[in-house]
Amino acid sequence: MNDPATGASTADDAENVPSSARMYDYILGGKDNYEIDRERVDAAERAYPGIKEAARINRMLLLRMARYFGELTDVDQFIDVGTGIPTEPNYHQVIRAARPEARILCTDFSKTVLRYTESLAEQDPEGRISYVHADVREPERILQAARAHLDLSRPVAMTMVALLHFISDEFDPHGIVRTLTDALAPGSYLAISQVTGDFDSEGGEGVVKVYRAGGTPAQVRSHAEVARFFDGFDLVEPGLVVAPRWHPELAVPMPWPEPAGHDRTPVYAAIGRKP
Repeated sequence: MNDPATGASTADDAENVPSSARMYDYILGGKDNYEIDRERVDAAERAYPGIKEAARINRMLLLRMARYFGELTDVDQFIDVGTGIPTEPNYHQVIRAARPEARILCTDFSKTVLRYTESLAEQDPEGRISYVHADVREPERILQAARAHLDLSRPVAMTMVALLHFISDEFDPHGIVRTLTDALAPGSYLAISQVTGDFDSEGGEGVVKVYRAGGTPAQVRSHAEVARFFDGFDLVEPGLVVAPRWHPELAVPMPWPEPAGHDRTPVYAAIGRKP
């Protein structure tokens, strides 16, 4: 069985089973990946030659969102759903640089991620970083941990970045998002990025087939389908756009060159605020 949020094997992240968390780590230049992950990335790249660039654009987006929360809002509580391997620079570093007092709950179902996030928590003697080893298909488990670590009567920023395209429709991703966000106080934020096939349906479906062949229930979605995740939220400017168009002025220096060809990047992104 594989984790729907990361594609990681529930059998201790076996070396012979590809993990989308480790695949992402490989694309970003990390070292926490196996040959099976690298082979799967190569297969995905043959189906969609821009997949590595799209993944890096997504990481750049995540860090810009971290700066937005840390510098342009008053939120000091965070839930990072599907946190992934904390390849540097990472979300937690950017948040803590802007808000040292921030409390962060990380969630993932990969045991590889578990090891790294537990290490982050151990380096935080004040206990402001916590981790729950949770399947996103069990949102109440995430909320239970959130109630223990955070004050849900106050606003929270929840990120679900590069996650929902690994939750296919049979798992009711829109219902999962509603369950999680219904528990958040007014003034809370929801940040999402999602891969789309709007600009290249054949390439998008090719990547989906590669991931599904490795046991990950991937799914691309249209602009309208992604917009549904924000029902009940007010989108912050510039709304739901391709990832590079979301507040590029908040860029964080990265160890790779700035990608080109922004207008057709196959990733939609937005942040919404709960009224």
